[in-house]
Amino acid sequence: MNQFWGVDADPTAQGRIKGAKPVAVLDIGSNSVRLVVYERHARALTHLYNEKSACALGRGVAATGKLAYENIDRALTAVQRFALVTKLMKVGKVYVLATSAVRDASNSKAFVDAVEALMGTKVQVLSGAEEAHYAALGVLAGIPGFTGVVGDLGGGSLELSALNAGADSPGETHELGVIRLQDDSGGSAAQAQKLARERLKGSSIVEGKAGATFCAIGGTWRSLAKLHQVLRKYPLHMVQHYEAPAADLLKLSEEIVAEYDKDKTYTGAEHMSSGRRDLVPYGAAVLAEVLKFGRYDKVMFSALGVREGYLYGLLDDKERRVDPLLQGAEEMSVLRSRSPAHATDLIDFTAEFLTAIGVRETADELRLRKVACFLADIGWRGHPDYRGEQSVDLIAYGSLTGVDHPGRAFLAEVLAVRYMGLKHKSQNQSLLALAGPSGSMKARLLGAIFRVAYPMSAAMPGVLPRAGFALVDGTLELHLPSDLAFLDGEHLQGRLDQLASVAGIKSAKVVSG
Repeated sequence: MNQFWGVDADPTAQGRIKGAKPVAVLDIGSNSVRLVVYERHARALTHLYNEKSACALGRGVAATGKLAYENIDRALTAVQRFALVTKLMKVGKVYVLATSAVRDASNSKAFVDAVEALMGTKVQVLSGAEEAHYAALGVLAGIPGFTGVVGDLGGGSLELSALNAGADSPGETHELGVIRLQDDSGGSAAQAQKLARERLKGSSIVEGKAGATFCAIGGTWRSLAKLHQVLRKYPLHMVQHYEAPAADLLKLSEEIVAEYDKDKTYTGAEHMSSGRRDLVPYGAAVLAEVLKFGRYDKVMFSALGVREGYLYGLLDDKERRVDPLLQGAEEMSVLRSRSPAHATDLIDFTAEFLTAIGVRETADELRLRKVACFLADIGWRGHPDYRGEQSVDLIAYGSLTGVDHPGRAFLAEVLAVRYMGLKHKSQNQSLLALAGPSGSMKARLLGAIFRVAYPMSAAMPGVLPRAGFALVDGTLELHLPSDLAFLDGEHLQGRLDQLASVAGIKSAKVVSG
């Protein structure tokens, strides 16, 4: 039995959830055509396949009003291949979404008809308002509870919306896509910035949000976030939920614009992919003006956008309320741990310890503790010398959503202690430090409890519920029933002493009977 959603592994497919029917979204954008296949349609989405083809459908649309035939050919070739992928992967449902370039071009009907023939399903050409709405839902899908302004920068347009308490405002669309700006500005990032300034003047969403958070979506802005991480030597190279002061991003954006117009390059350009290198300055130009208009306090980046938002919008209210982090962690437990049921025992065991020593958890701390219990045994198949580092990497760089970077670092530190001990010398020290002093201390305590639990239970359910903790006259006592008294020994006592030390308790002992 699993505590939350009853997922189970598929015995016919290694690493797959039993009974899961893949769902796919084909996203036809102004810069690229991308197919993403997800393992199943659930609150926590797991990629089975993700590929894009840079077709630049939006190139020249602003000037001619039409999709260029050579770009249509490239896009249809990619779609033909993606149609084959969905058949090979036995995808249950494919959703095809088209955005700015297709909705703006006068000759898009023939293209849409061809795509529908290849994919065997209808193409949904999203309006600017719909695109903004689904982008906002995409942010909620990965960052539950986000409040602030959302901007989705594509090749042909910029969509804006505001999120508050899970509801988004009517969206806006602006002719500020990076390909459109590159064309309209004659290849000048400085001129693109002036155009952004003019075209944002009528926005009722972006202005007057002093002290708020701006959430940036879109491949060009993700590239800008990665560049910011490289330049500041940030230890976790993950864009999802990455936060930075708005002043830092404004400074970087304006530097990129100035450098690019002078030399057609910029600091850190070598770290960009060839397909994004010359688009980043135009994304920087737009971001600079958005931040000036909005006077935001910080910028957050989301790797989830219209595709994930569209799928999120199809869920019923009950499924939307599911915590994606807990659901994703439980799935990892089902697929990777020796006994998923042991996680439930571990949740109760760790709760009893915290109660015994008088620690009260916040809702966020409780949530992260449950997630850590689900993930506690994911590294058992690895070589004993490397289980710790592999587990740290799985958490730090995994596809879990609904967790910020300090939360990832907390979970990674818990597993580092669980597998490598309190004196571990993980190669990821700078990454683990993102948890902060308080988070690191709590992670070490939780990892130390795990180090007591696993020698007792061998990762199997049924043992931990029969043990308990008490704090008696300053001594931490681990109580065992008489038929489990044989578990008491030098190894368990040593682990218990370590746990007491981390908790600031002077002595510890095992009590049986």
